[in-house]
Amino acid sequence: MALGSFLATGALFGRAYAGSATKGDNAPAQPNNAHGEPGNNPNIASAPVATTPQDALYRPTIHFTPSTGFMNDPNGLIFDGHYYHLYYQYNPYAPYAGHVHWGHAVSTDLYHWQDLPTAIEETEAGEAYSGCAVLDRDNRSGLFPPRTSQNPQPGAATTAAQEAAQDLAPELQKGRPVDLTASEREVLGIEPPKDGLFHELPHPVAEDISPAPMDTGFPPMAGGLVALYTRATPQRQTQYVAWSPDGGQSFIDYTKNPILDIGHNSFRDPKVLWHSDSGKWVMVVVRARDHKVSFYGSFDLLHWMHLSDFGPAGVIGVDYECPSLIEVPVEGEGKNDTRWVLFVSVNPGGPQGGSITQYFVGHFDGERFEPEDTVVGLTDFAKDSYALQTYENMPGGVKTYFAWLNNWQYCEEVPNKKWRGTMTLPRQIVLIRDEAGWLRLVQNPYRLEALRLKALPFNKKRLPQQSSTQVAIPVMQAIEVLLDVTIEDRGTVDPDGDQGRSGRFAAIFSNRQGESLSIGFDAFSSQMWLDRSNLHGFSHPFFTGSFSSPLVPGSKRFKWRIILDASTLEVFANDGMSVGSALVFPTNPLEALTLQVTNAAATLHHVEIFPLRATMNRAVDG
Repeated sequence: MALGSFLATGALFGRAYAGSATKGDNAPAQPNNAHGEPGNNPNIASAPVATTPQDALYRPTIHFTPSTGFMNDPNGLIFDGHYYHLYYQYNPYAPYAGHVHWGHAVSTDLYHWQDLPTAIEETEAGEAYSGCAVLDRDNRSGLFPPRTSQNPQPGAATTAAQEAAQDLAPELQKGRPVDLTASEREVLGIEPPKDGLFHELPHPVAEDISPAPMDTGFPPMAGGLVALYTRATPQRQTQYVAWSPDGGQSFIDYTKNPILDIGHNSFRDPKVLWHSDSGKWVMVVVRARDHKVSFYGSFDLLHWMHLSDFGPAGVIGVDYECPSLIEVPVEGEGKNDTRWVLFVSVNPGGPQGGSITQYFVGHFDGERFEPEDTVVGLTDFAKDSYALQTYENMPGGVKTYFAWLNNWQYCEEVPNKKWRGTMTLPRQIVLIRDEAGWLRLVQNPYRLEALRLKALPFNKKRLPQQSSTQVAIPVMQAIEVLLDVTIEDRGTVDPDGDQGRSGRFAAIFSNRQGESLSIGFDAFSSQMWLDRSNLHGFSHPFFTGSFSSPLVPGSKRFKWRIILDASTLEVFANDGMSVGSALVFPTNPLEALTLQVTNAAATLHHVEIFPLRATMNRAVDG
């Protein structure tokens, strides 16, 4: 049987199986996730949140943060030809996980963001857990109404939800509440809850934000933007599809949701891609507590057939979450050489503690992912990068992602209280072979250079042993430091106390209160460290103080790109071969950068220090 016929037939049986799985309470007796949701407690959700000085002190100026409330995983990352869309897991009511909606912001450069109203709401059907957005150009789903009544798109059947949306289009565009009948509310999935699952609370964001005039970059097409995501209750997690009548500002749920239900309460986080070689959509989704990534295929985004499973593999931890599959170029080999990379987040159970993202390099034929080797990589050597998701439809086909710069071990207890949650900088990724011949993920900030202001003066070319030099840095402003350094030969490798056997180099950010944040390199072991333990704004048993990463074995030369932005630190070592992401909480702003060496001199091949132009327009009070 031909693959297409096989899939088409299988999709019908898969749909029937999924439907039968929804009858009765067949969900496995497993927790629906590894972290609690205190924000769902009515007492917490309705309690007023007082602004504190830490809200402003720790608010980054070039990283995306929510105006208020709690943000975690990036969702639905897609470029529409004009706007980059950033959807994200969001509790608008309190700075804790719970009442999960899809928050939404748009940008033209991935740094300057405009908030938009919530795109997908929590409903009585459940919270809106993580998912993705795709561009259904040809209306393969049939979800989009015909463009004209005289020339309908073949096979595009108008659903009740679409008819309701057309009637409500003017009000939807205004982003204002409208009077709906009970049946219209049911069709649109916004029926007020009949029980205590979804508490009626004032929305602190959507009420005072009007949609931007969205002139998307989409050319005229039969279809449009489609979201696929998990609807979650304590009893069940199922996959939903929704279509947007207005370029991504809002979404209308398909009337026959869920599109995928295996009777499981730990089945979530769909990421969908178009696989051109097999001519179908492919979904990667996790059976979280079973430690499996499942692959499904579809021709219309509505009917899905199970193709294969991957795992358990790599770091197991407690739950798998937020899978992502992407074809990534291999630099330094053939012009069109690529590999498929499967990202899987794990929480808790990361080697550094808590939540981490791992990746596998291999091949994907449209049905099955096969790792190229037994190597599993981690995206980060520190512990504050999780739930990575890559952008769809990026200009030039570059591979770019956001991750959540936090960790489930302490994300709801960090000292800022009006808002919680930060995205990493946007990062472009490629694969490069390391000195041992293994394919490694290489990550670097995407077009950060556009934010550089005039470099701070610095003209030293060498640091003699046991010396240092210091530069004042602007406070409450992001800063980028570029370093290319060689530790010179000490003449011996005999132990020398805490000085290092072959010398050590450190870049230290500090303030007059005696706090310090250091990034260092030990020449004898060719390893680097990141140490935040001498910052005193936050203490927690799981808030690990220091981290390390090997660089090139036997080499005393290294390159760093360091970005410090309020409570965020990102270090890209050796052109992005090793990356560390860490939250940092000094009690007072860091105001000086010191470069120092111990018992061996250092040649400074290149040093540049750039203040970075602020891009996030948030209130001064945080």
